[in-house]
Amino acid sequence: MEAYNRYFNRQVMLWGEETQAALQKKRIAIVGAGGLGSSLAIALGASGIGHIDIVDFDEVSEHNIHRQIAFKVGDEGKYKAELVAKLVEERCPFVEATPFVMRFEAFAQKERSYDLILDATDNLPSRAEIDRYAKTIGSPWVYGSVEAFNGQVCFIEKSSFDAFRIVEREPAGIAAPIVMHIASLQANLALRYLAGQSVRKDLLYYLYFDEAGELITQKFKMPV
Repeated sequence: MEAYNRYFNRQVMLWGEETQAALQKKRIAIVGAGGLGSSLAIALGASGIGHIDIVDFDEVSEHNIHRQIAFKVGDEGKYKAELVAKLVEERCPFVEATPFVMRFEAFAQKERSYDLILDATDNLPSRAEIDRYAKTIGSPWVYGSVEAFNGQVCFIEKSSFDAFRIVEREPAGIAAPIVMHIASLQANLALRYLAGQSVRKDLLYYLYFDEAGELITQKFKMPV
């Protein structure tokens, strides 16, 4: 316990040993191990979330590396979920990270329970599947998406993801920093919730840079 409290010293200062120890018992699933997913896994693993399942069927490609911070040149062709899980455990010996190299549809057939699910996918149909799965097992989930210099985040508990039009769409391109920014917001919502702190639920945050380069944040109440 002494080594544990030394490792998480700054968070123990923030909310005490009892809350930090409670995080060790939390179980989350991160769906997607790319840009958002690798950033989420690193942030939440380093925060002491005890059990992290990482779901992704994909392999690292060269064009992933600039914005997917868990990977480096030479990782091409390796499974993302396995690399991310290994990195999380190397950075924090108090976390159990389990890779699931499979599509989410197959993962959803497994009988598992979670305190929270985090979306790190890149398409609306997959997020609709996450929403259905989360409601089936009674878990809230955190939605995140990025495109160009824009991003969206929402802690979804009761609202319906049907508010989004479920279509396949290729992104226009993505700047690396916005990926980390949106993942950071998702991770902060997740950590606050798992630590028993207040979180605004079913509220969509839309962040973008306007023509003058100012960061704008808009908020929209999601329909239930």
